[in-house]
Amino acid sequence: MLPISIRSCFPALIALFLGASAVRGQENPASLLPPGWNPKEAGDRVMQGLVNTTAPRVKGAHDAGMVLARDRAWIVAEANDVQPGEAAKWPYVYVTLSIVNLKTQEVENVIDFARGEQVFENETLPVGACFVPRIIQKDKKTLRCYFASESPGERQSQMWYTDFDMDRMCFTNRIHKVKLKTASGTHDMQPQYFYEDAVAQGFKHPAKDFGLYIFDNFKTIGGKTYVTLNNYPICQNALALVHPSLDTFEVLGHFHEPTDLKLSESAAHQLPGGTWLAICRQEGGTRNYTFATSMDGRKWTENEERSFVTNGASSKPTLDKFGDVYYLGWQEGTRIDGVSRSVFNVEVSKDGKQWERKYRFETTKSFQYPVFAEYNGSIYVAVTQGDSSNERKERIMFGKLE
Repeated sequence: MLPISIRSCFPALIALFLGASAVRGQENPASLLPPGWNPKEAGDRVMQGLVNTTAPRVKGAHDAGMVLARDRAWIVAEANDVQPGEAAKWPYVYVTLSIVNLKTQEVENVIDFARGEQVFENETLPVGACFVPRIIQKDKKTLRCYFASESPGERQSQMWYTDFDMDRMCFTNRIHKVKLKTASGTHDMQPQYFYEDAVAQGFKHPAKDFGLYIFDNFKTIGGKTYVTLNNYPICQNALALVHPSLDTFEVLGHFHEPTDLKLSESAAHQLPGGTWLAICRQEGGTRNYTFATSMDGRKWTENEERSFVTNGASSKPTLDKFGDVYYLGWQEGTRIDGVSRSVFNVEVSKDGKQWERKYRFETTKSFQYPVFAEYNGSIYVAVTQGDSSNERKERIMFGKLE
């Protein structure tokens, strides 16, 4: 039996222990991952189930967007039949829609929907690449597909949209100009107006006549739809409100500071409590990812690095919320067998502050520019991969994440 003096200390010791446990619990919330979870093994399992969604004739493909509806994945991407990779100056780059059956993972159809000089019922596209497509479900039967038409150094690029009828399984054969609303008014969605709006807030990088894209996944929050806008060649970012008509994008706030870091290609989401968080690709400095926050989506803090993302590479990040869990994806600078963009990490969090590694994708085929979407409780991914070209931009793969 223990001496009375020691026994008398038990209540205090127990209280002290429980208090310390409570503090530790606050600092390290309960894990979102099962015991023994291995991020690399989880990533390997996902990659083993990926299927190619790109037409056999395609030589280069990149930068997919995705909607899940009617037990299908509707995946838009850039493509070309000439060479691996993609570039805004290649006039033979076009945009295409792949339709994948979620139950069988079979590609049911591939439909090209816009290319330079294509004649539509109401418009004819000029010479130039059709680039960076995005897609959103407009209503129960309609998908809206966006794309940029550009010819660097020749003219202002223009963002267009066309609609796809899921009942008839075809496009409308009509295209329409997307509009951009800034402080100076509503304009055609062209780089010059996006640039002028940023310059009015102190942006100093030189102007370019191409590179304005709808970039991140569309996010519906509180009944409103948001997306990030990007001008890649001049490293310009903004959060935009998508009008209910889905034809106008209203710039809410720019987050490009500090400009010497050359920040681009961002993803953003609203955290619990209403604060916005954005992650940006970095072309200068360490090339690691940076983060900015905003209370209202209009005024943003300067970007800075955060400790849970290190050794980042210049590539597209992701930031999504599925259920009550945030998924943040970023490209690591580590190269497998010297291959660029061969490591991609996905972190998860419930508060946007404490993050855990859920997936680590390692492959010499590359794992770059993924897009994630949820359907009936499952999360799916579409991602750029390749076999032999330096950039590994040869096809779009699709599969189930979890």
